[in-house]
Amino acid sequence: MDAKIHLAQLEPTLGNLDANLELHLDAVDGACGEGADIVLFPELSLSGYFLKDQTAEVALSLDAAPLARLRERSREVSIGVGFVERERDGRRFNSYAFLEDGETLHVHRKVHLVTYGMFEESRDLGPGERFGVIESRHGRLGVLICEDAWHLTGGWLYFLDGVDALVVPSCSPARGVSSDGEGLGSSRKWSALLGAQAILFQSWVLYVNRVGCEDGVTFAGESRVIDAFGDEVARLEGLDRGSLSVTLDSRATERARLKTPLRRDEKAWIVRRELERLEEAHR
Repeated sequence: MDAKIHLAQLEPTLGNLDANLELHLDAVDGACGEGADIVLFPELSLSGYFLKDQTAEVALSLDAAPLARLRERSREVSIGVGFVERERDGRRFNSYAFLEDGETLHVHRKVHLVTYGMFEESRDLGPGERFGVIESRHGRLGVLICEDAWHLTGGWLYFLDGVDALVVPSCSPARGVSSDGEGLGSSRKWSALLGAQAILFQSWVLYVNRVGCEDGVTFAGESRVIDAFGDEVARLEGLDRGSLSVTLDSRATERARLKTPLRRDEKAWIVRRELERLEEAHR
């Protein structure tokens, strides 16, 4: 995958679709000015995160005006955007749309909804049920929305499907202090998790988090790009808005895959057999 990626670390206003759309359009302008091929936004970037009773008000169908505006801009640069998706039957999802050449190329619905601690996503949202690959003209991408990345299932399926990069849009809070007193504890965990995904699944990892505060919670930012060796190529420091542009080189992933041919040696058929055994055993 050879492409210039622009990560837009935004501070959305909770429930304000119009204001947030303008933030996105400004960021698209910036990405185009830098010659980016793809601009990626955080999880629920169009709506904000702690929506609660506002969830139904900000839910969008795929033909809604904000997405149509961004879809038109995708003729200039490919766009990944987070929003609350409304289905015709009334169901709502935490979704991420990939827009390219004036079309909605793919929509990923968050599979692993967070419902523990301060989070209660499953109260208002339904879970997704698949991990489909984005067939972009720039390469093959897989989306893991925040908590999706804390389960190896999705990344492993994308690995088997041969993606070039994992896109991880997030609304991750800033929590705790690392054990050595240097930086946030939550950031240290994300570094370990994203690095492991990159190494195990031998792909670029593009992590785009948001900043700002909602409901007394501060979001951690620290968007970053990690290569297929698990090395951090670039990161946005601090808790402020910003952007990060990195050019991905396919030779980097090729070197990782040649040095350690994990995909060649993967035995997915054993997993299938063992899952069938477990299913039978627990009937």
